[in-house]
Amino acid sequence: MFGGVSVELGAGWIVGVGGKESNPVWELAAQLGLRTCFSDYSNARYNIYDRSGKIFPSGIAADSYKKAVDSAIQKLRDQEANGFDDNSNRTELPLTPKTPIELAIDFILHDFEMAEVEPISTFVDFGEREFLVADERGYEYLLYKMVEDFLFTSEGKILDNRLKLNKVVRELQHSRNGVTVRTEDGCVYEANYVILSASIGVLQSDLISFRPPLPRWKTKAIEKCDVMVYTKIFLKFPYKFWPCGPEKEFFIYAHERRGYYTFWQHMENTYPGSNILVVTLTNGESKRVETQSNEETLKEAMCVLRDMFGPDIPNATGILVPRWWNNRFQRGSYSNYPIISNNQVLNDIKAPVGRIFFTGEHTSERFNGYVHGGYLAGIDTTKALLEEIRKDERKNDSQNQNFLLEPLLALTGSLNLTQTDAVSGLHKCDVPTQLYLSSKLGIPEAIL
Repeated sequence: MFGGVSVELGAGWIVGVGGKESNPVWELAAQLGLRTCFSDYSNARYNIYDRSGKIFPSGIAADSYKKAVDSAIQKLRDQEANGFDDNSNRTELPLTPKTPIELAIDFILHDFEMAEVEPISTFVDFGEREFLVADERGYEYLLYKMVEDFLFTSEGKILDNRLKLNKVVRELQHSRNGVTVRTEDGCVYEANYVILSASIGVLQSDLISFRPPLPRWKTKAIEKCDVMVYTKIFLKFPYKFWPCGPEKEFFIYAHERRGYYTFWQHMENTYPGSNILVVTLTNGESKRVETQSNEETLKEAMCVLRDMFGPDIPNATGILVPRWWNNRFQRGSYSNYPIISNNQVLNDIKAPVGRIFFTGEHTSERFNGYVHGGYLAGIDTTKALLEEIRKDERKNDSQNQNFLLEPLLALTGSLNLTQTDAVSGLHKCDVPTQLYLSSKLGIPEAIL
């Protein structure tokens, strides 16, 4: 809660609605009656303020936007021509953003929207509409309702003692017999398999150690994936002083420093009367702000707002600054794969290592970076694990039968029967399963 309303520090939107296929997260939200608000970014480019508080004429804004898109397309073509080699010699593009408005639009295209110049899978499959979650129960309400199918809950609270919360996993010791999980508080858990959903940023950090270490092909792929940092800073005011109404929800600040408090949103459409503004920072600016105090960040944000709306606006009465980069359990916001001609990096990241399976939005081939990417990746990983378990069971059944027949054949040999006669006379239903006892390692042991 902030300023009397529920705000999302992390993922806040359901992205990809209204297309030929139905977004599974949108379906869940609809089933549970989650309140959402449509976000229309199309007019944000016409609400661009300069440092004197003037709005750029729509013609200039439209022309700058077109140039930015054309430049991005040309850059992509150059990368394709050079085989996506970042080290190839390329001259600077003539349309590289330089002016404040060009820098602002470039930021919106590539950082805020995480946009690509060609349609990405989320929009192609699910549609181009985006909806902001604006429910007092929070985005997390979807998760709590989902777990009711397999965890014991009461009055919306999870009471199932199989779920271990507030446990910091520090080590995964794995072998062909299983996985041992060690936590920071000294607890030890043993399992036949483990599904690891830690973020790509955590995988790149030293929070979790693997024994034996992950293979080089795995760590190399993990290192290649970029980690994006996406920071929504919330500011509470005694009253609103910004334009409201149709096509005014989003506005942009053009500064000579790219990404400097560039993209703004008021929450009057979402929570009328809340008097809250949200400004989005990414990557370098996010990391910079995380290292300074909230007071310093508030001072910077107020200077920007006074550039746009004049010196007489009120001071903010509250500020909320998430710190995803410095959070050791997150180390960033979402994955961002380099533009490559194949999916080898992603395939290596999601590939299991022995009995450890990897999942998360960063393992989604088509929807990485999105909530529905994490949801669908979880389903895919579960299916892969279940198939692996079935294969192991079939293999063990075959080995168990062979292991059981040997002592039985030896026993029947004393009755002067040939091995062939013994096997042919043994019916599946007659196999004395009581001859076996599961050992601590899960390996069948004969107790004849």
